Amino acid sequence: MNQQPSLGRSKDKDGGLLKRSLTSLFSLMGLQLGSRLLTFVLNQALFRLASPQAYGTAAIQFELILSTILFLSREGVRNALLRAWPRKITIRTDHTQGSISNDDHPPALTNLSTLPVILGLPVSLATAVAYTTLASCDVRRQPHFHVALFTYVFAALIELFSEPMHNRAMGEVHTGARVRAEGLGITCKTLVTYLVLLYDSNRPYPGEFALVAFALGQLGYSSVVFFSYVYQMGYPIFWPTRLATRQSSEAAASRSIFYRLASQYFDVSSLRLSLTMTGQSIVKHILTEGDKIILSWWSPLQDQGGYAIAVNYGSLVARIVFQPLEEICRVYFSRILCPPAEAKMTSTGAQFDRHSLGQASEILLSLVSIQLACSILVVVFATVYLPIFLHLLLPSKYLSTSAPKVLAAWMWYIPVLAINGVLEAFFSSIATSEDLRRQSRWLVGFSVVFIVSAIGFYVSGFDDVSLVYANIINLAARIIYATQYASAFFSRNKTVHRWSASMPTWQFLVAATLSYLAISMTNTHHQSVILLQTRGREAILSATVMSHLAQGVGMGLCCIATWWLTSGRYLVPHFPTVSHF
Repeated sequence: MNQQPSLGRSKDKDGGLLKRSLTSLFSLMGLQLGSRLLTFVLNQALFRLASPQAYGTAAIQFELILSTILFLSREGVRNALLRAWPRKITIRTDHTQGSISNDDHPPALTNLSTLPVILGLPVSLATAVAYTTLASCDVRRQPHFHVALFTYVFAALIELFSEPMHNRAMGEVHTGARVRAEGLGITCKTLVTYLVLLYDSNRPYPGEFALVAFALGQLGYSSVVFFSYVYQMGYPIFWPTRLATRQSSEAAASRSIFYRLASQYFDVSSLRLSLTMTGQSIVKHILTEGDKIILSWWSPLQDQGGYAIAVNYGSLVARIVFQPLEEICRVYFSRILCPPAEAKMTSTGAQFDRHSLGQASEILLSLVSIQLACSILVVVFATVYLPIFLHLLLPSKYLSTSAPKVLAAWMWYIPVLAINGVLEAFFSSIATSEDLRRQSRWLVGFSVVFIVSAIGFYVSGFDDVSLVYANIINLAARIIYATQYASAFFSRNKTVHRWSASMPTWQFLVAATLSYLAISMTNTHHQSVILLQTRGREAILSATVMSHLAQGVGMGLCCIATWWLTSGRYLVPHFPTVSHF
């Protein structure tokens, strides 16, 4: 049996940091699960009201505009602030009333949190102008296209005004404020979109306000998030104020006039790191949203709608579990591996606390181990039972699009997405400016690999599924890079870090393999597929299909029990024991 990393052998150096991080993780997962369950029900009706063309424009092209504005304006500042935020902070409980005071926060950090607001306006203007110029005629001919587009841009700006409050909530590990704000926002977004589409469907010319419905939903989300943060945390400042004492030493060390002037408002080292990360965000954004960019150019609007609905369902696991986990990992690793102010600098960098290094290594290996096991279960069971759930999830008008094939490919994409998220969260938490510049050069190479792979798969006849396979190749390359970086980091700091400790045990692999063979090669499976293809949804409740589902549940429980007995019990029980910190 593989030696599994232990989460409970060492104590957290920052009091209850691990406990707070886990509490935040479960709160964020609860937010995602609750909001996604609610929106899932509403989306079923929404998909039936919106045409594939309108849904493709909103979910692919307008969402690309929104994510471009938000990602380029705030991503670098968010990561830099997590590493610079004061480590000794007062954590509010969810029962505390009133607003949080800014008095304990350095003005330089408060000023830095306003940077997304400053960057947002030029980025929004440039993005909107570029998209309006490049959008195809089919897209621009849709009713109220320009109104919907500029409503999305305005919604992005409102969301950027929430950034100072969001960064404080993340820096203070005050998850309650964020859970309430985003939970209300997601609910409002779905309700507004659904109600406007419902109104539009009852008009003499249905479909006229389809794009406006999605735009108003996004505007509702941004507005609710902003005012919810204001209600819980008070109004922040939206423009930097001059510092009482300039950062003269760091400004003098810089030859740039820009940094000398900026030192009057910002901490120079944090500003330099945030701008470096923002610059890297451009390449990273192309990689992250590359499928939408290519799809917007090459795919018909109807297939864009099919791809969007497939990604919407396929990414449910990513948004419910992986996204909160990645965000909390950024917070946790940024804190536990943040060199203290009095740390000595050597030729290899800052001296880290050995206890913290050991704990970080254990946590990283344990998270990778759990995610690998979950990924295997997803591949084994989801690939077999997806055809059954397709008839439940997809409206009939989407079954003729690329949605079924894209969803099938997504089952292989989820494991890669999970591992990459944790490893890149670790990287961004400890990387220096030089590390980020080096990674940026590699990301350029990864983007070339992605584009070449996508074109190659398209030419080979894979259609929209090409984008999913190209993303798998792209993320696999990024995983290799992040893994090598983590290994070099722990080796440089003389800390034992063996990736083999995170590998699944052979007993679990055997159980998963036998389960796959048992549920995929039986007559019950083949009969179920034939029934669904011929009778559609009516076959879901047939004895054959129900028997096939019951068989899968039983085999799944056997796999989970095997994982628990061979490795899970060495990892999971340690989480509750951190309550004594």
